[in-house]
Amino acid sequence: MTLPSARVPGRPLVMGVVNVTPDSFSDGGAWFTPEAALAHGRELVAQGADLLDVGGESTRPGAERPSTEEELRRVLPVVEALSELAPVSVDTMRASVAAAALDAGATLVNDVSGGLADPEMVPLVAARGVPVVAMHWRGHSTVMQDRARYDDVVADVCRELTARVEAFVAAGVPADDVVLDPGLGFAKLAHHNWELLRRLDEVSALGHRLVVGSSRKKFLGLVGRTAETERAPLDRDVATAATTLYAAQHGVWCVRVHDVVGTVDALDVADALAGRGPGEPS
Repeated sequence: MTLPSARVPGRPLVMGVVNVTPDSFSDGGAWFTPEAALAHGRELVAQGADLLDVGGESTRPGAERPSTEEELRRVLPVVEALSELAPVSVDTMRASVAAAALDAGATLVNDVSGGLADPEMVPLVAARGVPVVAMHWRGHSTVMQDRARYDDVVADVCRELTARVEAFVAAGVPADDVVLDPGLGFAKLAHHNWELLRRLDEVSALGHRLVVGSSRKKFLGLVGRTAETERAPLDRDVATAATTLYAAQHGVWCVRVHDVVGTVDALDVADALAGRGPGEPS
């Protein structure tokens, strides 16, 4: 399978988030039922999403894991239906869920653990010949923030991501099929996230496509605020759009977002400023 292409050449793909969970930090289970998730996915495609990321496990700090059976129940009907509309990635750390989702029509595995949570994930991706997003990860949601300790967060993240690339490649996954995600908010404090964004070119220098997922995360809620007055997740879309533009300017392959309309608008503005887009002279 090949990686999806952006609707608009020369700018990052927009990955729309479809959380089929009751406890997402961002949307609080608004799309938990299959019917709601399907309607939301259709809306995101109509708004300009290039692909959809369907996940059935919340990875907010402190979240408890659902059973494998429950995760499958949540994601499979949604993946099957939405894969007829757009490319679908399955957001899972379980190889069995990834395998079932691929059978249901998904074309990309998005593993926030980078293959560390389930020893069967790396061989599965290799055997199925699918691309994978390997995120920087140091532990499950219940413990990850205890592990936000770095000598140099960018150097440490790059080293640990390189180890994940080596594991996938050793199993037979083509290097070009391994997409990297620096894991903003996962075992990271606010200053770690900002440092990773400031030095994004160093992560890009690893030579792999990058996904950046800053959308609605806590560190954006703190911009210009104190911890007592931080913005709620649904009030972080403007800050998300700003980081999206920054990531686009640094050549990332994909941005993972909840607010597709705001993201597309921001990218359209960047194109207009650069003399690209409808109505511009060719």
